[in-house]
Amino acid sequence: MTGLTVGASQAAWAIDGASYVTSKKQKASFTLEAAGKAAPLYASASDWPGVLRAAKDLQADINRVTSVTPTLTTDKAPTGKEVVLIGTIGKSPLIDQLVRDKKLDVSGVAGKWEVFVEQVVEKPMPGVDRALVIAGSDKRGTIYGIYDLSKEMGVSPWYWWADVPTPTQKALYVSAGRHTQGEPKVKYRGIFINDEAPALSGWSKEKFGGVNSKMYVHMFELILRLKGNYLWPAMWGNAFSDDDPQNPVLADEYGIVMGTSHHEPLTRAHDEWRRYGKGPWNYQTNPEVLQEFWRGGMKRMGIRENVVTVGMRGDGDEPMSEGSNIALLEKIVADQRKIIAETTGKPAEQTPQMWALYKEVQDYYDKGMRVPDDVTLLLCDDNWGNIRKLPKLGDKPRKGGYGIYYHFDYVGGPRNYKWLNTNPLPRIWEQMHLAYEYGVNQIWIVNVGDLKPMELPISFFLDYAWNPDKIKADQVAAYTRQWAAQQFGEKHATEIGDILAKYAKYNARRKPELLDANTYSLATGEWATVVAEYNQLLARAEAINQKLPAADRDAYFELVLHPMLACANLNELYYTVALNWEAAKTNQANTNELAAKAKALFAKDAEISKRYNAIAGGKWNHMMDQTHIGYTYWQQPEVDKMPQVVTLPAGTTPAPVPPTPSQPATGSFVSIEAEHYTQAINAGSVTWQRLPDLGRTAGAVTTFPVTAAPTETPGGTSPHLEYRITLPQAGPVTVQAYLAPTLNFTNGQGLRYAVSIDDETPQIINLHTGMTADNGNRPWEKAVAENIILKTSQHTLSKPGEHVLKFWRVDPAVVLEKLVVDQGGLKPSYLGPPENATGGKSKSAEAKNSLGQR
Repeated sequence: MTGLTVGASQAAWAIDGASYVTSKKQKASFTLEAAGKAAPLYASASDWPGVLRAAKDLQADINRVTSVTPTLTTDKAPTGKEVVLIGTIGKSPLIDQLVRDKKLDVSGVAGKWEVFVEQVVEKPMPGVDRALVIAGSDKRGTIYGIYDLSKEMGVSPWYWWADVPTPTQKALYVSAGRHTQGEPKVKYRGIFINDEAPALSGWSKEKFGGVNSKMYVHMFELILRLKGNYLWPAMWGNAFSDDDPQNPVLADEYGIVMGTSHHEPLTRAHDEWRRYGKGPWNYQTNPEVLQEFWRGGMKRMGIRENVVTVGMRGDGDEPMSEGSNIALLEKIVADQRKIIAETTGKPAEQTPQMWALYKEVQDYYDKGMRVPDDVTLLLCDDNWGNIRKLPKLGDKPRKGGYGIYYHFDYVGGPRNYKWLNTNPLPRIWEQMHLAYEYGVNQIWIVNVGDLKPMELPISFFLDYAWNPDKIKADQVAAYTRQWAAQQFGEKHATEIGDILAKYAKYNARRKPELLDANTYSLATGEWATVVAEYNQLLARAEAINQKLPAADRDAYFELVLHPMLACANLNELYYTVALNWEAAKTNQANTNELAAKAKALFAKDAEISKRYNAIAGGKWNHMMDQTHIGYTYWQQPEVDKMPQVVTLPAGTTPAPVPPTPSQPATGSFVSIEAEHYTQAINAGSVTWQRLPDLGRTAGAVTTFPVTAAPTETPGGTSPHLEYRITLPQAGPVTVQAYLAPTLNFTNGQGLRYAVSIDDETPQIINLHTGMTADNGNRPWEKAVAENIILKTSQHTLSKPGEHVLKFWRVDPAVVLEKLVVDQGGLKPSYLGPPENATGGKSKSAEAKNSLGQR
């Protein structure tokens, strides 16, 4: 990465413009470091300990970039030509004096939540010509200002967690002007470490002696560098505050707001009940013991920043007993709030609280259970990235607002997914955009499993949470490219960004844990195509690896090359097993050769994991210990198990291969990617928008705004898409609509669309007939396993030739990925037939429609 200018790298990173740190002096810029000398750093000793600690990180970061270490003082006022002044308004006498002297304008900063300003101030005090001032509205505001400067200098937030090297510079200059990121749009933005065995637990035990403060300080710093502020700690046999008393102390010192997961009330880890609880986890029979247990959690919390979980689920994150009723749960919350008030010495509403409507708890809410208005209602997805419920538009605002609990990792039905990243950014964008537009802006928390290997989606989730208005639907690819540039520089950023996007897209078609030899179709060539796509990605990733400097290789392996190797190999393994089974049906001569190849690919899978565990001198040993081959039901196998193959005895005579029936001529079905419409008809405020790269094959289309009222009677000039198609014969046809697995988040009758051919009356079709997001519900299990909702409608053509297929908007947030019009004879396949017709978009239509503007 030698020769890379920070300005060039970071200009690409900042979606809304160039970096304010460059390696070349500009008019009125501030010299942070030049000619082997760095501007001294100063922070007041009276400031927050977390600010002083982050200032030391800045000192180290400047050294990372320039090999020069600036001085850092906290006791005496600095002197010199140019100095860096760091401080929090109201905690730093120096900053407060600058404000009083009207040398620093803090309007738009003071009194705000987590806001910083960076500005060059002339003659800030006697003995100093110029100062770069980093001032924060509060503790985290100042810390974010410090880390923002570090990021602009070229230090990746992932320098430790992904071994991203820092490009070196001979000089650093901060541009004149006022630099700020404003106030975050979502108040609490964080991650949940969960399902952490065997990977993170094995790794942290080897490296730190356990999931303790020595490990957590790295996590705290990462969250802050990503401008997050909130953490639910690991809880599989771990208890954050009990395992290591320094955990909560250091979290608060760093500036991390702690919480506990959706079923761990009043800061108590579930494992603490196993350790100290007496009697049953049952409020009807054991209320006094439970109250005392919870009281202990609140006393231990003291005045540290927490969002306190209220409510109760069954023991071990199970549903409450069948006899549990709303009155009991409301009493539990009321009693918990009394404990909060008694232990904090202030009214309960002055302590941030949240109640998670997770799984069956949402049913209690839907049936009328309520909690006090200051408690944040934490709404949830279905554990598969599809939001279950959002606030009703027009409802009276809640003082505590709403949050979302989202998943990048899950243990549960229809199957665990814990191994690698299967979360495409366009879908995360679409669902969290939906949440934000419906007023969910108090808490965004995401289950990230072991943290690694979710680096890219974690960055995106927290960046998007800071300001959802800043990243539009058509900027997600640019975000990915810029993230790649931040880690690896400009040279290969476009290519790496595309590889990262495609890998997540392909993995989301079916999570690796759900793959088997029967997933894709052999008969249509689908399996061969899928394997070729993965192998092409791998070839591209390996070619870049050869061109990268040695210093980048560890980070590149962790973030890019390993998942390509692992996923290409796994898909080829199952494809080879499928070929082996097919060959064995007719005793073909290559049957045993295919069995041997499958066994070699299975062995290679273990070698790829071993290589990851050895990367960076073994720094991440155990982080790839997660099993992922050989599932027989929802829970993971104890060890990876080789898929069954067939071997034939020596001398077996091959049987004749029956002829393969050919696919019907192209004209007997038409397959169109949703984004390739001929014309989009908008109406009123409702416009059709492309969602680039969202979906299993190409991109998707939906309507914005997502808050617009339903179109109850589609037809005429109401919003619809038109697709010109040609079919060879008259008669019956089936229209298959491939839709993203969006849930009935309005809790109404289900989301609907309509479809018609030519001038027939549109048929209204409900996505959610018979579907509830619950284990055992087959429509939902199928939708999330296949990452698609497939709906069909029947039509009759009066004549052959050209027709217009119309897809009508009825409800908002219906996301269309693909349409297939079948006249019979279409072979079954997992992804549906590849596109064989493209609606040519007219220039006038292009001009008329505001595509991709959100």
